[in-house]
Amino acid sequence: MTSAAARIALDLTADLPVPALEDFYSDLHRHPELSLREHRTAAALAERLRKAGYDTTEGVGGTGVVGVLRNGDGPTVLLRADMDALPVAERTGLPYASVTDGVMHACGHDLHVTWLAGAAEALAAGRDTWSGTLVLVGQPAEETGEGAARMVADGLHERFPRPGVLLAQHAAPGPAGLYAHSPGLIMSASTDIDIVVHGRGGHGSRPEATVDPVVTAAYIVTRLQTVVSREVAARDSAVLTVGRIEAGTRHNIIPSEARISLNLRTQSPQVRERMIAAVRRVAAGECAAAGCPAEPGITVGSDFPVTVNDADTDRRTAAVHGEVFGAGTVLDPGPAMGSEDFPRLAAGGIPYSYWFVTSTPADVWNAAPGGDDLMTRLAAVPSNHSPHFAPDLCTLAPGVRTLVSGALAFLSVGG
Repeated sequence: MTSAAARIALDLTADLPVPALEDFYSDLHRHPELSLREHRTAAALAERLRKAGYDTTEGVGGTGVVGVLRNGDGPTVLLRADMDALPVAERTGLPYASVTDGVMHACGHDLHVTWLAGAAEALAAGRDTWSGTLVLVGQPAEETGEGAARMVADGLHERFPRPGVLLAQHAAPGPAGLYAHSPGLIMSASTDIDIVVHGRGGHGSRPEATVDPVVTAAYIVTRLQTVVSREVAARDSAVLTVGRIEAGTRHNIIPSEARISLNLRTQSPQVRERMIAAVRRVAAGECAAAGCPAEPGITVGSDFPVTVNDADTDRRTAAVHGEVFGAGTVLDPGPAMGSEDFPRLAAGGIPYSYWFVTSTPADVWNAAPGGDDLMTRLAAVPSNHSPHFAPDLCTLAPGVRTLVSGALAFLSVGG
Protein backbone atom coordinates (compact mmCIF):
# COMPACT_ATOMS: atom_id res chain seq x y z
CA MET A 1 0.00 0.00 0.00
CA THR A 2 1.50 3.33 -1.10
CA SER A 3 1.90 5.98 1.60
CA ALA A 4 0.25 9.38 1.41
CA ALA A 5 3.69 11.01 1.12
CA ALA A 6 4.56 8.92 -1.95
CA ARG A 7 1.18 9.48 -3.61
CA ILE A 8 1.31 13.23 -3.08
CA ALA A 9 4.93 13.43 -4.24
CA LEU A 10 4.09 11.65 -7.46
CA ASP A 11 1.16 13.97 -8.01
CA LEU A 12 3.13 17.16 -7.29
CA THR A 13 5.96 16.13 -9.61
CA ALA A 14 3.89 14.63 -12.42
CA ASP A 15 4.20 17.70 -14.64
CA LEU A 16 7.56 19.20 -13.75
CA PRO A 17 8.78 21.93 -16.14
CA VAL A 18 11.73 19.84 -17.29
CA PRO A 19 12.82 22.11 -20.19
CA ALA A 20 12.96 25.10 -17.82
CA LEU A 21 14.93 23.05 -15.29
CA GLU A 22 17.35 22.04 -18.04
CA ASP A 23 17.86 25.69 -18.96
CA PHE A 24 18.45 26.61 -15.33
CA TYR A 25 20.94 23.76 -14.89
CA SER A 26 22.79 24.57 -18.11
CA ASP A 27 23.15 28.20 -17.06
CA LEU A 28 24.54 27.20 -13.65
CA HIS A 29 26.93 24.73 -15.25
CA ARG A 30 28.13 27.32 -17.74
CA HIS A 31 28.93 29.81 -14.95
CA PRO A 32 30.62 27.91 -12.09
CA GLU A 33 31.90 29.76 -9.03
CA LEU A 34 34.48 28.72 -6.47
CA SER A 35 33.85 28.38 -2.74
CA LEU A 36 32.60 31.55 -1.02
CA ARG A 37 32.38 33.29 -4.41
CA GLU A 38 29.00 31.81 -5.38
CA HIS A 39 27.36 35.23 -5.83
CA ARG A 40 25.72 34.60 -9.20
CA THR A 41 24.61 31.09 -8.24
CA ALA A 42 23.17 32.27 -4.93
CA ALA A 43 21.30 35.12 -6.63
CA ALA A 44 19.82 32.73 -9.20
CA LEU A 45 18.60 30.34 -6.50
CA ALA A 46 17.25 33.18 -4.36
CA GLU A 47 15.26 34.51 -7.30
CA ARG A 48 13.63 31.12 -7.86
CA LEU A 49 12.77 30.78 -4.17
CA ARG A 50 11.23 34.25 -3.97
CA LYS A 51 9.12 33.66 -7.07
CA ALA A 52 7.86 30.42 -5.51
CA GLY A 53 6.72 32.30 -2.39
CA TYR A 54 9.56 31.65 0.04
CA ASP A 55 10.71 34.29 2.53
CA THR A 56 14.28 34.42 1.25
CA THR A 57 17.48 35.70 2.84
CA GLU A 58 20.84 36.00 1.10
CA GLY A 59 24.33 36.40 2.51
CA VAL A 60 23.97 33.84 5.30
CA GLY A 61 27.44 32.64 6.26
CA GLY A 62 28.90 34.60 3.36
CA THR A 63 27.07 33.59 0.20
CA GLY A 64 24.48 31.21 1.65
CA VAL A 65 20.77 31.39 0.80
CA VAL A 66 17.88 30.46 3.10
CA GLY A 67 14.27 30.23 1.94
CA VAL A 68 11.44 29.67 4.43
CA LEU A 69 7.88 28.63 3.62
CA ARG A 70 5.56 28.52 6.63
CA ASN A 71 2.45 26.49 5.89
CA GLY A 72 0.58 26.02 9.14
CA ASP A 73 1.22 23.73 12.06
CA GLY A 74 3.50 20.77 11.59
CA PRO A 75 7.13 19.66 11.51
CA THR A 76 9.99 21.77 10.16
CA VAL A 77 12.07 20.13 7.43
CA LEU A 78 15.35 21.49 6.02
CA LEU A 79 16.45 20.64 2.46
CA ARG A 80 20.03 21.52 1.54
CA ALA A 81 21.96 21.92 -1.71
CA ASP A 82 25.61 22.93 -1.96
CA MET A 83 26.51 25.51 -4.61
CA ASP A 84 30.28 25.74 -5.16
CA ALA A 85 32.38 24.53 -8.08
CA LEU A 86 35.97 23.29 -8.30
CA PRO A 87 39.28 24.57 -9.72
CA VAL A 88 39.11 22.02 -12.56
CA ALA A 89 39.43 22.74 -16.29
CA GLU A 90 36.39 21.20 -17.98
CA ARG A 91 36.93 18.54 -20.66
CA THR A 92 33.36 17.34 -21.24
CA GLY A 93 32.80 19.00 -24.61
CA LEU A 94 29.23 19.81 -23.57
CA PRO A 95 27.45 22.63 -25.42
CA TYR A 96 26.90 24.26 -22.02
CA ALA A 97 30.46 23.69 -20.75
CA SER A 98 32.05 26.15 -18.35
CA VAL A 99 33.01 29.54 -19.77
CA THR A 100 35.19 30.28 -16.73
CA ASP A 101 38.79 29.24 -17.30
CA GLY A 102 39.98 26.60 -14.86
CA VAL A 103 36.69 26.35 -12.98
CA MET A 104 34.06 23.63 -13.43
CA HIS A 105 31.05 22.11 -11.75
CA ALA A 106 32.91 18.81 -11.56
CA CYS A 107 30.99 17.52 -8.52
CA GLY A 108 27.36 18.07 -9.51
CA HIS A 109 26.54 20.98 -7.21
CA ASP A 110 24.83 22.74 -10.12
CA LEU A 111 22.56 19.70 -10.33
CA HIS A 112 21.93 19.89 -6.58
CA VAL A 113 20.85 23.53 -6.84
CA THR A 114 18.54 22.70 -9.75
CA TRP A 115 16.98 19.84 -7.80
CA LEU A 116 16.42 22.14 -4.82
CA ALA A 117 14.85 24.87 -6.96
CA GLY A 118 12.54 22.36 -8.64
CA ALA A 119 11.51 20.85 -5.32
CA ALA A 120 10.89 24.30 -3.84
CA GLU A 121 8.52 25.17 -6.65
CA ALA A 122 6.67 21.84 -6.59
CA LEU A 123 6.17 21.90 -2.82
CA ALA A 124 5.05 25.54 -2.85
CA ALA A 125 2.57 24.88 -5.66
CA GLY A 126 1.15 21.92 -3.73
CA ARG A 127 1.03 23.53 -0.29
CA ASP A 128 -2.62 22.59 0.12
CA THR A 129 -1.52 18.94 0.42
CA TRP A 130 0.80 19.34 3.41
CA SER A 131 1.39 21.45 6.50
CA GLY A 132 4.48 22.45 8.42
CA THR A 133 7.51 24.58 7.59
CA LEU A 134 10.13 24.18 4.87
CA VAL A 135 13.62 25.63 5.26
CA LEU A 136 15.58 25.48 2.01
CA VAL A 137 19.33 26.07 2.16
CA GLY A 138 21.73 26.91 -0.64
CA GLN A 139 25.05 26.24 1.06
CA PRO A 140 28.39 27.72 -0.01
CA ALA A 141 31.87 26.26 0.29
CA GLU A 142 31.18 22.56 0.72
CA GLU A 143 34.33 21.73 -1.21
CA THR A 144 36.51 23.55 1.30
CA GLY A 145 34.56 22.31 4.33
CA GLU A 146 33.72 25.85 5.47
CA GLY A 147 30.17 26.53 4.33
CA ALA A 148 27.99 24.59 6.75
CA ALA A 149 29.88 25.81 9.82
CA ARG A 150 29.76 29.40 8.56
CA MET A 151 25.99 29.26 8.10
CA VAL A 152 25.47 27.77 11.57
CA ALA A 153 27.76 30.41 13.09
CA ASP A 154 25.73 33.08 11.31
CA GLY A 155 22.59 31.95 13.12
CA LEU A 156 21.04 29.46 10.71
CA HIS A 157 19.08 27.75 13.47
CA GLU A 158 18.36 30.92 15.47
CA ARG A 159 17.42 33.40 12.74
CA PHE A 160 15.29 30.82 10.92
CA PRO A 161 12.97 28.02 12.11
CA ARG A 162 15.00 25.22 13.68
CA PRO A 163 14.38 22.01 11.73
CA GLY A 164 13.42 18.69 13.20
CA VAL A 165 15.12 16.85 10.34
CA LEU A 166 17.74 17.59 7.65
CA LEU A 167 17.72 16.08 4.15
CA ALA A 168 20.37 16.25 1.42
CA GLN A 169 21.48 14.29 -1.62
CA HIS A 170 24.48 14.10 -3.94
CA ALA A 171 25.02 13.13 -7.56
CA ALA A 172 27.27 10.08 -7.94
CA PRO A 173 28.58 7.79 -10.68
CA GLY A 174 26.56 4.72 -11.51
CA PRO A 175 23.74 3.83 -13.90
CA ALA A 176 21.15 6.59 -13.67
CA GLY A 177 18.08 5.61 -11.67
CA LEU A 178 19.46 4.27 -8.40
CA TYR A 179 19.21 5.83 -4.93
CA ALA A 180 21.88 4.82 -2.42
CA HIS A 181 20.98 4.94 1.27
CA SER A 182 22.90 3.73 4.32
CA PRO A 183 21.14 3.89 7.72
CA GLY A 184 24.29 4.84 9.59
CA LEU A 185 27.81 5.69 8.44
CA ILE A 186 27.68 6.77 4.78
CA MET A 187 30.65 9.15 4.33
CA SER A 188 34.12 9.24 5.85
CA ALA A 189 36.05 11.93 7.67
CA SER A 190 38.74 13.85 5.78
CA THR A 191 41.89 15.50 7.15
CA ASP A 192 44.46 17.59 5.26
CA ILE A 193 48.10 17.64 6.38
CA ASP A 194 50.95 19.83 5.09
CA ILE A 195 54.61 18.96 5.59
CA VAL A 196 57.56 21.30 5.03
CA VAL A 197 60.95 19.59 4.68
CA HIS A 198 63.85 21.91 5.56
CA GLY A 199 67.07 21.24 3.67
CA ARG A 200 70.21 23.17 2.83
CA GLY A 201 70.25 24.44 -0.71
CA GLY A 202 73.13 24.72 -3.12
CA HIS A 203 74.48 24.04 -6.60
CA GLY A 204 73.33 20.89 -8.35
CA SER A 205 76.95 19.99 -9.12
CA ARG A 206 77.88 19.85 -5.40
CA PRO A 207 75.20 17.79 -3.60
CA GLU A 208 77.73 16.88 -0.92
CA ALA A 209 77.58 20.48 0.30
CA THR A 210 73.80 20.42 0.66
CA VAL A 211 70.99 18.57 2.40
CA ASP A 212 68.63 17.75 -0.44
CA PRO A 213 64.98 18.16 0.66
CA VAL A 214 63.71 16.72 -2.63
CA VAL A 215 65.27 13.32 -1.95
CA THR A 216 64.03 13.43 1.64
CA ALA A 217 60.53 14.34 0.49
CA ALA A 218 60.61 11.42 -1.91
CA TYR A 219 61.49 9.05 0.93
CA ILE A 220 58.67 10.50 3.04
CA VAL A 221 56.13 10.02 0.24
CA THR A 222 57.26 6.43 -0.29
CA ARG A 223 57.29 5.61 3.42
CA LEU A 224 53.81 7.09 3.90
CA GLN A 225 52.44 4.41 1.60
CA THR A 226 52.96 1.89 4.41
CA VAL A 227 50.83 3.76 6.95
CA VAL A 228 47.56 2.21 5.82
CA SER A 229 48.97 -1.16 4.78
CA ARG A 230 51.05 -1.73 7.91
CA GLU A 231 49.56 0.43 10.69
CA VAL A 232 45.81 0.31 10.14
CA ALA A 233 43.94 -2.88 10.95
CA ALA A 234 42.43 -4.71 8.00
CA ARG A 235 38.98 -4.37 9.54
CA ASP A 236 39.27 -0.54 9.40
CA SER A 237 38.87 1.44 6.17
CA ALA A 238 41.35 4.25 5.55
CA VAL A 239 43.03 6.07 2.67
CA LEU A 240 46.17 8.20 2.57
CA THR A 241 46.77 10.23 -0.60
CA VAL A 242 49.68 12.54 -1.35
CA GLY A 243 48.07 15.12 -3.59
CA ARG A 244 50.93 17.59 -4.02
CA ILE A 245 54.70 17.75 -3.77
CA GLU A 246 56.54 20.97 -4.60
CA ALA A 247 60.20 21.96 -4.56
CA GLY A 248 62.78 23.91 -6.49
CA THR A 249 62.97 26.56 -9.19
CA ARG A 250 65.56 25.35 -11.74
CA HIS A 251 67.19 22.15 -13.00
CA ASN A 252 70.59 22.77 -11.43
CA ILE A 253 69.59 24.24 -8.07
CA ILE A 254 69.10 22.07 -5.00
CA PRO A 255 66.38 23.92 -3.08
CA SER A 256 66.32 24.69 0.60
CA GLU A 257 62.87 23.23 1.22
CA ALA A 258 60.21 20.92 -0.17
CA ARG A 259 56.49 20.86 0.54
CA ILE A 260 54.17 17.86 0.70
CA SER A 261 50.37 18.01 0.93
CA LEU A 262 48.40 14.91 1.79
CA ASN A 263 44.89 13.86 2.71
CA LEU A 264 43.57 11.20 5.09
CA ARG A 265 40.18 9.48 4.86
CA THR A 266 39.06 7.68 8.01
CA GLN A 267 35.91 6.30 9.57
CA SER A 268 36.78 6.51 13.27
CA PRO A 269 38.56 9.06 15.50
CA GLN A 270 40.96 6.39 16.71
CA VAL A 271 42.20 5.54 13.22
CA ARG A 272 42.50 9.23 12.35
CA GLU A 273 44.69 9.95 15.37
CA ARG A 274 46.82 6.88 14.73
CA MET A 275 47.43 7.97 11.12
CA ILE A 276 48.27 11.56 12.07
CA ALA A 277 50.78 10.26 14.61
CA ALA A 278 52.29 7.99 11.95
CA VAL A 279 52.64 10.86 9.49
CA ARG A 280 54.43 12.93 12.13
CA ARG A 281 56.75 10.05 12.99
CA VAL A 282 57.61 9.19 9.39
CA ALA A 283 58.33 12.81 8.44
CA ALA A 284 60.47 13.40 11.53
CA GLY A 285 62.34 10.13 11.08
CA GLU A 286 63.22 10.66 7.42
CA CYS A 287 64.34 14.22 8.09
CA ALA A 288 66.54 13.05 10.93
CA ALA A 289 68.01 10.30 8.76
CA ALA A 290 68.83 12.85 6.05
CA GLY A 291 70.47 15.24 8.49
CA CYS A 292 68.04 18.06 7.83
CA PRO A 293 69.02 21.27 9.66
CA ALA A 294 65.57 21.54 11.28
CA GLU A 295 62.65 19.31 12.14
CA PRO A 296 59.88 19.23 9.52
CA GLY A 297 56.99 21.62 9.80
CA ILE A 298 53.75 19.63 10.08
CA THR A 299 50.36 21.33 9.97
CA VAL A 300 47.07 19.50 10.38
CA GLY A 301 44.68 21.62 8.33
CA SER A 302 41.04 21.59 7.31
CA ASP A 303 38.91 18.57 8.01
CA PHE A 304 35.45 17.12 7.37
CA PRO A 305 33.47 15.08 9.90
CA VAL A 306 32.09 11.60 9.32
CA THR A 307 28.55 11.58 7.90
CA VAL A 308 26.38 9.24 9.95
CA ASN A 309 22.72 9.04 9.01
CA ASP A 310 20.17 8.74 11.78
CA ALA A 311 19.00 5.19 11.16
CA ASP A 312 15.27 5.78 11.61
CA THR A 313 15.34 8.99 9.55
CA ASP A 314 17.21 7.37 6.70
CA ARG A 315 15.01 4.24 6.66
CA ARG A 316 11.94 6.46 6.49
CA THR A 317 13.41 8.43 3.59
CA ALA A 318 14.58 5.31 1.78
CA ALA A 319 11.13 3.74 2.18
CA VAL A 320 9.34 6.62 0.48
CA HIS A 321 11.95 6.62 -2.30
CA GLY A 322 11.32 2.92 -2.83
CA GLU A 323 7.61 3.60 -3.13
CA VAL A 324 8.11 6.47 -5.56
CA PHE A 325 10.69 4.83 -7.83
CA GLY A 326 9.84 1.16 -7.52
CA ALA A 327 11.45 -2.10 -6.51
CA GLY A 328 15.21 -2.41 -6.97
CA THR A 329 15.90 1.32 -7.17
CA VAL A 330 17.00 1.82 -3.55
CA LEU A 331 20.19 0.10 -2.40
CA ASP A 332 22.62 0.18 0.51
CA PRO A 333 26.20 0.28 -0.83
CA GLY A 334 27.75 0.82 2.59
CA PRO A 335 29.96 3.78 3.52
CA ALA A 336 31.97 5.68 0.91
CA MET A 337 35.43 7.16 1.46
CA GLY A 338 34.30 10.59 0.23
CA SER A 339 33.55 13.36 2.72
CA GLU A 340 30.94 16.07 3.38
CA ASP A 341 30.47 19.06 5.68
CA PHE A 342 26.68 18.57 5.69
CA PRO A 343 26.73 17.02 9.23
CA ARG A 344 27.80 20.40 10.62
CA LEU A 345 24.33 21.71 9.78
CA ALA A 346 23.06 19.21 12.36
CA ALA A 347 24.42 21.35 15.20
CA GLY A 348 22.86 20.19 18.45
CA GLY A 349 22.12 16.70 17.16
CA ILE A 350 19.41 17.24 14.54
CA PRO A 351 18.72 13.89 12.83
CA TYR A 352 19.45 13.71 9.12
CA SER A 353 19.34 11.56 6.02
CA TYR A 354 21.91 11.91 3.23
CA TRP A 355 21.80 9.80 0.08
CA PHE A 356 23.23 9.46 -3.43
CA VAL A 357 21.53 9.74 -6.81
CA THR A 358 23.38 7.87 -9.56
CA SER A 359 23.79 9.96 -12.67
CA THR A 360 26.04 8.37 -15.31
CA PRO A 361 24.50 8.62 -18.82
CA ALA A 362 23.32 5.28 -20.20
CA ASP A 363 25.63 5.34 -23.22
CA VAL A 364 28.68 6.02 -21.01
CA TRP A 365 27.71 3.32 -18.53
CA ASN A 366 26.95 0.74 -21.21
CA ALA A 367 30.31 1.37 -22.88
CA ALA A 368 32.26 0.96 -19.64
CA PRO A 369 34.36 -2.23 -19.38
CA GLY A 370 33.78 -4.73 -16.63
CA GLY A 371 30.61 -6.58 -17.58
CA ASP A 372 28.71 -7.51 -14.42
CA ASP A 373 31.50 -6.29 -12.12
CA LEU A 374 29.98 -3.10 -10.72
CA MET A 375 33.20 -1.82 -9.11
CA THR A 376 35.22 -2.21 -12.31
CA ARG A 377 32.63 -0.27 -14.26
CA LEU A 378 32.40 2.44 -11.60
CA ALA A 379 36.17 2.88 -11.81
CA ALA A 380 35.93 3.28 -15.59
CA VAL A 381 33.30 6.03 -15.82
CA PRO A 382 33.95 9.73 -15.01
CA SER A 383 33.46 10.33 -11.31
CA ASN A 384 33.04 13.42 -9.16
CA HIS A 385 35.99 15.84 -9.49
CA SER A 386 36.86 14.49 -12.94
CA PRO A 387 37.14 17.06 -15.78
CA HIS A 388 34.87 14.69 -17.73
CA PHE A 389 32.12 14.46 -15.08
CA ALA A 390 28.79 15.09 -16.83
CA PRO A 391 25.59 13.91 -15.11
CA ASP A 392 22.72 12.71 -17.28
CA LEU A 393 19.98 15.33 -17.59
CA CYS A 394 17.46 12.50 -17.29
CA THR A 395 18.12 12.76 -13.53
CA LEU A 396 16.67 16.28 -13.28
CA ALA A 397 13.07 15.22 -12.63
CA PRO A 398 13.92 12.22 -10.40
CA GLY A 399 16.24 14.38 -8.30
CA VAL A 400 13.41 16.83 -7.70
CA ARG A 401 11.13 13.92 -6.85
CA THR A 402 13.53 12.51 -4.23
CA LEU A 403 13.56 15.82 -2.36
CA VAL A 404 9.80 16.33 -2.62
CA SER A 405 8.99 12.82 -1.42
CA GLY A 406 11.64 12.99 1.29
CA ALA A 407 10.21 16.25 2.63
CA LEU A 408 6.65 14.93 2.53
CA ALA A 409 7.69 11.87 4.50
CA PHE A 410 8.30 14.20 7.47
CA LEU A 411 5.78 17.00 6.93
CA SER A 412 2.14 16.59 7.93
CA VAL A 413 0.17 15.12 5.03
CA GLY A 414 -3.31 13.69 4.59
CA GLY A 415 -4.00 9.99 4.86
